Amino acid sequence: MFAHGEGQVLRRYRTPRDTEREVAAMRYARSHGYPVPDARALSNTEIVMDRLDGPTMLDDLARRPWRLNRHAALLAGLHRRLHEVGAPQWLPAPLGEGESLVHLDLHPDNVMLTKGGPIVIDWPNVARGPGEADVAHTWIVLACSTPTAGAVRQSVTRAGRELFLRRFLRDFDRMAIVKHIAAAGTFRLETRTLPESELDAIRRMISEVRS
Repeated sequence: MFAHGEGQVLRRYRTPRDTEREVAAMRYARSHGYPVPDARALSNTEIVMDRLDGPTMLDDLARRPWRLNRHAALLAGLHRRLHEVGAPQWLPAPLGEGESLVHLDLHPDNVMLTKGGPIVIDWPNVARGPGEADVAHTWIVLACSTPTAGAVRQSVTRAGRELFLRRFLRDFDRMAIVKHIAAAGTFRLETRTLPESELDAIRRMISEVRS
């Protein structure tokens, strides 16, 4: 991310991608009342969007871990709100057919806590599909991700992830989500460059649900 004029930031991807589709999906979600920053594509590697002031949910948890239950419930609510939005047919459906708009990376590090409320960022994986698959993907991220840099963040991630995950999943039909773990895990394995420890953890989750 780079500063780009007053009140804006520039997101620059390392490799070309369909930024026009990403921005169109963000604007579509925004038009349906979902909290998304305004954005426009400059090229197939650059997107300009609103600058957001505030910490990510993950950073806020590092500073104020007693907000764990509140933030887990907020993340679940953001999922439910998003999945109530009917997805346009021009979006891909990598995790199976469904009518919901899905983010496929909606976790605490992609929620900005601004004075005006939470804003969801980082939309390159936006798609259509079953909302349960989106929740399954977040389950995998929360359960398997390698702690991020920084001693405080690492300790919070290790100590709190199980509690956070338990509260997050409480708002959903867990068995309905489990049915999508294998597809969501395979999608993450195939589309992300991840540490070997995280890859192994995802493979174990997939193996467990298939056994």
